[in-house]
Amino acid sequence: MNGRVAGSASRRTGFAAHQAGVDRLLASYRAIPADATVRLAKKTSNLFRARAKSTAPGLDVSGLTGVIAIDPVAKTADVAGMCTYEDLVAATLPHGLAPLVVPQLKTITLGGAVTGLGIESTSFRNGLPHESVLEIDILTGAGTIVTATPEKNADLFAGFPNSYGTLGYATRLKIELETVEPYVSIRHLRFHDVRDLAATMDRIITDGSYDGVPVDYLDGVVFTADESYLTLGNRTAEPGPTSDYVTGQAIFYRSIQHDGPEAKTDRLTIGDYLWRWDTDWFWCSRAFGAQNPKIRRFWPAKYRRSSVYWKLIALDHKYGIADRIEARHGNPPRERVVQDIEVPIERTADFVEWFLAEVPIEPIWLCPLRLRQPGGGAKRPWPLYPIAPDRTYVNVGFWSSVPSSAGDSEGLTNRLIEKKVTDFDGHKSLYSDAYYNKDEFAVLYGGDAYTALKAEYDPDSRLLDLYSKAVQRK
Repeated sequence: MNGRVAGSASRRTGFAAHQAGVDRLLASYRAIPADATVRLAKKTSNLFRARAKSTAPGLDVSGLTGVIAIDPVAKTADVAGMCTYEDLVAATLPHGLAPLVVPQLKTITLGGAVTGLGIESTSFRNGLPHESVLEIDILTGAGTIVTATPEKNADLFAGFPNSYGTLGYATRLKIELETVEPYVSIRHLRFHDVRDLAATMDRIITDGSYDGVPVDYLDGVVFTADESYLTLGNRTAEPGPTSDYVTGQAIFYRSIQHDGPEAKTDRLTIGDYLWRWDTDWFWCSRAFGAQNPKIRRFWPAKYRRSSVYWKLIALDHKYGIADRIEARHGNPPRERVVQDIEVPIERTADFVEWFLAEVPIEPIWLCPLRLRQPGGGAKRPWPLYPIAPDRTYVNVGFWSSVPSSAGDSEGLTNRLIEKKVTDFDGHKSLYSDAYYNKDEFAVLYGGDAYTALKAEYDPDSRLLDLYSKAVQRK
């Protein structure tokens, strides 16, 4: 395969080495006092909400970071729960294979994407990452390893997605893979009205093509109310020149923009396509000066990646740098608005138009999704994130902050967004700040189904419950 994958090389562990890692995990669980909440001993995170603090030792997941085995004939992979997509992709691409959904950031883990959801430009045909899982081993709150499949411990299999580690932690996942080609051919379509964009997106999803050319990858970017784009990608083995947004000076999201009615074309290796958003963390690297040509020229390519920007964000949170700067100008702290939401495609234009009028954040990302129907069977229910089958949704992602005024209630803008998403029959991911009350939360995120799972697989409440972890964070 011709596909560059920057960063750490993939790690093959094998089943024996993986079992040794599981044994260390279990030993670390037993070492945690019975009255202490069980948590991961993990310094990094892709969560944007505050994590609860604890003085108790955490779970040792150091032996659960690799690719266990790949079966290129069956197109499956056994992967440790803390393996990153960066390492997994580096192991699968040489076989001409990739996970059915590869979230945008290299350090997202397989277990994290399943228990916390994930999405990307294949989601309009492949759904969400947990829908390609065939079986999963989970360390439950009860301290036992449970294997869950659609037939065995099916309640846990269905309830694990969106549980955010409150029912347990994935130690091994067996997932489906799909065939990819060495390159992705890209067309960027410009729109002057988000309603035209949404209608075109809907037709592409129905037809699986645009202007007679298959569409394998589909997402979009809204810059303003009259400048938005759909990016259409199709797999190709045809050799030819490619752009480089991973190690070069060009910035992917800026390459999308163009004038005129004709589509702008581009071409990437499959590896560069999968990580096109990681290099500049979509567009959020501009906050660190990484998009300033004078700075970018001297910013080493290996440090232009989401994991580095995460460390910079962590320093800001630790020392309150941004808040101090606002205070020096006589302003209250800005409100962080870092969210991904899903609304039905027929309400997408309504939401985007409302958002652009009310929330001073741009650009915003659009990514369509439909639940997958595996093996021709009935669609599975996912009770903790109950979006409807046979219905197209669009993920809208926006990641920045907005001005606040003295006396504003906490999370004012985030609360407005939550209400609007609910009004439009949508859902919000829980990786960031949430402000729902308990009754609202129960209706949206599992309710009685979650309570039953918690009682069965974490009877002594060794793990935080979902509301405490996602909203209260205590």
